Amino acid sequence: MTSPAPHGPAPLAGIRVVDLSKILAGPYVTMSLADLGADVIKVEHPDGGDPTRRWGPPFNGPDAAYYLAANRGKRSVTLDLKSPAGQEAAHRLIAGADVVVENFRPGSTLQEEFRYDRLSEAHPRLVVLHISAFGETGPLRSEPGYDMVAQAAAGLMSLTGEPQGPPVKAGYAMGDLGAALFGTIGVASALVERARTGHGQYLTTSLYESQLALHINWATSYFATGQTPTRLGSGHPSLVPYQAYPASDGHFVIAVGNDALWQRLCALINRPDLGDDPRFSTNRDRVVHRAELNAALETTLRGRTVEHWCATLKAGGVPVTPIRTLDEVYGSEQTAALGIVQQVAHPVVGTLDQVGFPVSYRGVRPPVRTAPPLLGEHNHEVLSALGYDAEEIRRLTEPPPPGR
Repeated sequence: MTSPAPHGPAPLAGIRVVDLSKILAGPYVTMSLADLGADVIKVEHPDGGDPTRRWGPPFNGPDAAYYLAANRGKRSVTLDLKSPAGQEAAHRLIAGADVVVENFRPGSTLQEEFRYDRLSEAHPRLVVLHISAFGETGPLRSEPGYDMVAQAAAGLMSLTGEPQGPPVKAGYAMGDLGAALFGTIGVASALVERARTGHGQYLTTSLYESQLALHINWATSYFATGQTPTRLGSGHPSLVPYQAYPASDGHFVIAVGNDALWQRLCALINRPDLGDDPRFSTNRDRVVHRAELNAALETTLRGRTVEHWCATLKAGGVPVTPIRTLDEVYGSEQTAALGIVQQVAHPVVGTLDQVGFPVSYRGVRPPVRTAPPLLGEHNHEVLSALGYDAEEIRRLTEPPPPGR
């Protein structure tokens, strides 16, 4: 195993994870665990595997780019978990595992088959993470959900978009990814607890709960005032000016976090009158008079280019940046310097670029160890180690008959 740091093994070396999840939240958890050194076995249905393999275009080789984004570092095994033979094979896998991650629909036959009390009775050290759409209790507990459903149901879309425009989903899959990040924290903490107590743990999180946790200042402001917050475009509910502004040739962002920066901004854009205006003296005043202030700023800022304003404000110590597109982001010196984009060999595509794990250990980033697996790529390797012979592996891993 490749070490992420020169002084020892990967943080999760020796940990085995059985990934029974699909789509994004669960696979992102298990990819993160794989980045940190865990041996992750991804169990997929023999007929097509994880649905995200087909979520394209774009495709890169046989699989969609979406699938390739969340499944590196794993081994793929194809099992029909609704068949007795597939279930038996999965239980054999789990017997040698430290962690199971699943997102079975509440009340489904699969959740019943792999319920925690049954697994923990046989394997008391096992850590199980269950990810759902809306949580384990409440009137919505049995509802299915995708990322945008969570963004809408948990309020994120009500906070995203221009004030007079329609609700807009976030550019990233914040419902899925939020649940994935909290799920990863949960698994890591449960493994630490197990090292202390010797006992495993049943963990649950949901797309809905993760959005509530990420409301942070929006929620506490609502609790304090009772007022329902509304969309502010790129604006900040508690800071002004702190948003995107138009220049003559595009948009850029100014982030003024205190009154000293405000006065500096006024001098740099040659608007001392705004700095002297009592309506804008303090951040509290500027929040109250947001519309008037932004109108005055936009009139001035439209007169010069993005490059001019970014250079001027940066030289004066005011936080500022152009709004970069992804080609600019991945072509930038900063991204290159971080070494976060890594290459890995894929058996069909050749060299595959991946965005690596965003935490470094002793100054070294965990390496991307292996490419996202082809469907069933590791059937023989994994199942033969469980005692199955070649004919048994063929029967276990072939797609079920049509109509079943």
